[in-house]
Amino acid sequence: MQQKILEYYMNSVLEHEKEPQSVYRFCKELKIEESAFYAHFGSLDQLKAHIFTQFFNNAIDLIQKEKGYQSKTPKEKLLSFYFTFFEVLLLNRSYVLFALNKQKTPLEKMATLKSLRHAFKEFITVLIQDGNALKQSKFSQHPETVFAEGAWLQFIFLLKFWIEDTSSGFEKTDMAIEKSVRTVFDLFDSTPVDSVIDFGKFLWKEKFNLV
Repeated sequence: MQQKILEYYMNSVLEHEKEPQSVYRFCKELKIEESAFYAHFGSLDQLKAHIFTQFFNNAIDLIQKEKGYQSKTPKEKLLSFYFTFFEVLLLNRSYVLFALNKQKTPLEKMATLKSLRHAFKEFITVLIQDGNALKQSKFSQHPETVFAEGAWLQFIFLLKFWIEDTSSGFEKTDMAIEKSVRTVFDLFDSTPVDSVIDFGKFLWKEKFNLV
């Protein structure tokens, strides 16, 4: 039932080009009892947030099924996640554009992505722990909280880039993923100069507005 509610909600907002005004109206349109809705979601806002968390979970499920995934480096795992996550988003691009472009303020966008943020930072924290475990000295290890928050900002940057990307096959997003991930892990390994310059040139060339 949960998956049915999610799919119907996404189809409904795209067909009507607006969100349901209440749980009552949504359930009436779906022809289910409100109790069936509340068995899975506490509100329409929670449902909207869960959709993006489901995109994340789908991507994680896919990459964990990849052959040799567990033996990959943290950098390789993050690259696999990003490429897979944006493939999942591409299958639902119309809804993603509707859901995020409809939000007029950063706070509204963050509310929609709140659950996704939590799940993503948990995933990143494990990668940071794995990376720290490879470092011989504890003094060269990095604080998980700081780097997890930095990774989330990178994620938001890439999401915004993908939303605005009009290149064929979203090839510019692929480039942004590769360059930004390389930059982050070079910073993590304390060898950032070349990749930071390269990433800066890429952003300048694309004239991408980060604001």
